[in-house]
Amino acid sequence: MHKSDKNNSMDEIFDVIVIGGGQSALACGYYLRRAKLKYIILDKQNTSGGAWLHTWDSLTLFSPADYSSLPGLIMPNSENKFPTKQEVIHYLGQYEQYYQLNVKRNSEVVEIKKNGDFFQVHTQESFFKTKTVISATGTWGNPFIPNLKGIENYKGVQIHSSKYKNPEDFNGLKTLVVGEGNSGAQIVAEVSKNTTVKWSTKKTPEFLPDEVDGYYLFKIANARYKAELEGKTFDASNYNLASIVMVPPVKEARERGVLISSGTFREFYDKGVIWDNGEQEDFDAIIWCTGFGYDTTFLKSLIQLDEKGIAKTNETKSLDIEGLWFVGYGNWTGYASASLIGVNRTAKQTILEIQDFLSKHLKIN
Repeated sequence: MHKSDKNNSMDEIFDVIVIGGGQSALACGYYLRRAKLKYIILDKQNTSGGAWLHTWDSLTLFSPADYSSLPGLIMPNSENKFPTKQEVIHYLGQYEQYYQLNVKRNSEVVEIKKNGDFFQVHTQESFFKTKTVISATGTWGNPFIPNLKGIENYKGVQIHSSKYKNPEDFNGLKTLVVGEGNSGAQIVAEVSKNTTVKWSTKKTPEFLPDEVDGYYLFKIANARYKAELEGKTFDASNYNLASIVMVPPVKEARERGVLISSGTFREFYDKGVIWDNGEQEDFDAIIWCTGFGYDTTFLKSLIQLDEKGIAKTNETKSLDIEGLWFVGYGNWTGYASASLIGVNRTAKQTILEIQDFLSKHLKIN
């Protein structure tokens, strides 16, 4: 039994509890407020900003401010082409205040149970009762590092990109960056200005045309989504959505000739890695840009999750249990739904489904 079970009467019952306090949770809050449902957003952070609070210092959006807004409030224009980390954090805080969204801070959800028609949402300090739940926790809390042979023998510095802050931390350290995605390219670009860097990728990195930014990718994702709804095929072969966006630091690094992959390595030794050709090479530090799973472990006693944290869903609705939805997890729960502009559609649809569920299944007006 949770300690909190003895200390709470659970008299208050919410229509909806949203887990997470980032952009997806705020978009849900906007539509919940409009629907006049009784809700609360439980955020484990002590301030607004979601995952952006923990990203590296130089990270920017991939799209201009005009195309990076949550529903109902345009992001202010930036002096830069792409808004900076601090500008995004400020916008998310401004958004929350503007709509007076009901957010409870320092409330990390550790487990959810279901008792009859109601969910019990447990945090470290308390618990809450609700008719429905939206999981909007994203991926940042579940970084992935592959368990390669000999990794436990390596004596150098190892961090995941989720812990990387700035290149000064690697001054004078020969560094290996692992991963061919956007984070890998951007971190290679800036760390290479401060020290010797090599880039390890499973495949040759693919770069989008210079003029393609996040807004174009969002339009492509939308077009593909619409085509699939209509049972049509959509050719996006010119734009691989997993390719690297040519933000200014990556363009600059390309000009310096540092965005060259050294290929893959097969194992570690105490001072570095052994490349696929058998050559050993010492490295002082390794930065893993190898992606994330889904931050859904708090649901493991409620539903089945695979090794990545994915549950069975129909778009955002859980197929395992009534009353549970997932918002903002990228292609798993809706094309481009992990982006500021892209989460709008799935958040809106989810709240409509919740209203319908509450009305029909729980006989609530």
